[in-house]
Amino acid sequence: MATALPLDLARPRRTGAAGILLLLALAYGLVPLLGTGYLFEAILTPFLALALAGLGLNLLTGYTGLLSLGSAAFMAVGAYAAFNLSLRLPGLPLPATILLAGLVAAAAGAVAGLPALRLRGFYLAVSTLAVQFFVAWALNRIGWLSNDSPSGIVAAPRLEVAGLSFDDARGRYLFSLTVVVVLTFLAWRLVRSPTGRNLVAIRDHETAARIVGVKVARTKLLAFALSSFIVGIAGVLWAFAYLRTVEPAGFNLDRSFQILFIVIIGGLGTLRGAFLGAGFIVVLPLVLSRLGATALGDGFDSGTLEMVQRIVLGWLIVAVLIREPAGLAALLDRALHHALRRVLPRS
Repeated sequence: MATALPLDLARPRRTGAAGILLLLALAYGLVPLLGTGYLFEAILTPFLALALAGLGLNLLTGYTGLLSLGSAAFMAVGAYAAFNLSLRLPGLPLPATILLAGLVAAAAGAVAGLPALRLRGFYLAVSTLAVQFFVAWALNRIGWLSNDSPSGIVAAPRLEVAGLSFDDARGRYLFSLTVVVVLTFLAWRLVRSPTGRNLVAIRDHETAARIVGVKVARTKLLAFALSSFIVGIAGVLWAFAYLRTVEPAGFNLDRSFQILFIVIIGGLGTLRGAFLGAGFIVVLPLVLSRLGATALGDGFDSGTLEMVQRIVLGWLIVAVLIREPAGLAALLDRALHHALRRVLPRS
């Protein structure tokens, strides 16, 4: 009986690692072979970009407990920084461009996080909302950011790394997948490091964290910087790989709320929650749209179908959160736990 609990705890970990390896094998092997252009362009590429943005926000909101409503602003900072770096430094390799764009977004995040040293909760959320409005104003008023384009919309540069082109639908998917995998691994290492434990300590009890020696102010700014770094790179993927344009409309307030919903519905304080939430928010509406068009036929216009889709999606979000307030990640853990208890013999 004494050894049963450790073995039960070890099985989900081994199963999870095997599941991740299987998913990566499918994502890199089977999907590129069998996937269509529509699958890559309309589903997988935006899913990866928004999942990465949700991952970055989860480091801030889920792990550190700091609410932000300005994720789209940091996505815009990353996207426009990458565009201007590629435009004004033509010989700069794409990986270096993306890295520097992430650092620019991290610097912007650290500055935007200064109010977090004094504000908490909804007051902090309002300050990040102000950042969203300021960035939107800057993108529409400062022509230099968009190379003085009259419309404010500019074409994204080609995705090329070491002479290899990733500019077709499959290539953009593989490029986005590689960036997401690398950053997810780094985020996984971060949350299991002493820095990650400091983030959780601040979320759970800021005063207690300060008493045990956590440098709260510095850790909060670091959380904003790390979160904005990842969200900024997600903005590069959103503009360069999905939209294929860099434009203010791609980073509006609705996008910030969409990323926040991804984190909440997926599960706060868990990395896989960002991917589950992105699947729910990005993929499910497309499935509902197809089902609605098939079930209702031509008797309803597109506006009515979209409204029905929004109602069903909202109902599903409420139903999931009522069933499990911790989000889809907790539901998945519970389902896997019950499945393992049925399949695996007791030790």
